[in-house]
Amino acid sequence: MTMFDTPVTDAAGRTRLVIGTRGSKLALWQSNYVAGLIRDLTGLPVELDIIKTTGDKITDVPLARVGGKGLFTKEIELALLDGSVDLAVHSMKDVPTELPDGCILAGMPAREDARDVVVSGRGYNLLTLPAGGTVGTSSLRRVAQVRALRPDVEIVDVRGNLDTRMRKAEDGAVDVVILAAAGIRRMGWGDRITDYIPTDQMVSAVGQGAIGIEIRSDDPFMATVCAALSDTATLTCVRAERVVMNRLEGGCQIPIGAYCRYRGTDLILDAMVGSVDGTRILRSTQTGAADTGEALALAAVAELRAAGADDILATIRND
Repeated sequence: MTMFDTPVTDAAGRTRLVIGTRGSKLALWQSNYVAGLIRDLTGLPVELDIIKTTGDKITDVPLARVGGKGLFTKEIELALLDGSVDLAVHSMKDVPTELPDGCILAGMPAREDARDVVVSGRGYNLLTLPAGGTVGTSSLRRVAQVRALRPDVEIVDVRGNLDTRMRKAEDGAVDVVILAAAGIRRMGWGDRITDYIPTDQMVSAVGQGAIGIEIRSDDPFMATVCAALSDTATLTCVRAERVVMNRLEGGCQIPIGAYCRYRGTDLILDAMVGSVDGTRILRSTQTGAADTGEALALAAVAELRAAGADDILATIRND
């Protein structure tokens, strides 16, 4: 017996399914979670194929200096397109808004907490951190918002897997590190979170907390599977956020944030663009009915552009 009302049984002759995934502990957790959903839905065995991406190989350079899109997805997508894997599982905040020809985002299970958090061995949050304290992050989105909130602290570039970054703060290499709540909670490390950062202090990354399933566009069986395990609210909110990123031509190396969620039956969407030095942080908040996600995103983009977002982003790209 499965958790799904209507199991998917027509596997188009396939006797197993293969997921392409990165090899970090969090990526494997996410892929195993999706694998479990698919096994329950289809009854087919599901295997993981661990693929090293460009972003995994480059660990000694800040991502903002590497440039390019798809740093954590491209190699997995190539395996998807050549048929080596049947689907790819990604953290949605790593997925560019433009996918390769032949690939589609077909599903997203229910989202985890989308907020950013602070981990600190000394018990600090962003407001109690003393002047001159150190904040670990490799995200320009976080850098911009921290500098706006606390121009008196020092930013330290921190790369590595989730546990490595957490231990840098817990062992005192930096005073605090900023991370996504979702990954920590999924790994069962929620008790190591020092503080959840309110969204009025820090707008989350586009798609943060959501898991995306990418498939070939000519695979109706996998499209049916993904539709069955997807969460409608998550799809609605992440799609709106990705409109913001797409229209502003952003990516993980650009300080853009967007966070959409339900408030009752309505949607509320926060969007931000910031200069890396934190001297200019532009924000927009839009609220509307549940079926107006794209319209809210377009309104937010228009408001940000009217306030000077394009100039800020052009300066960052030129630098």
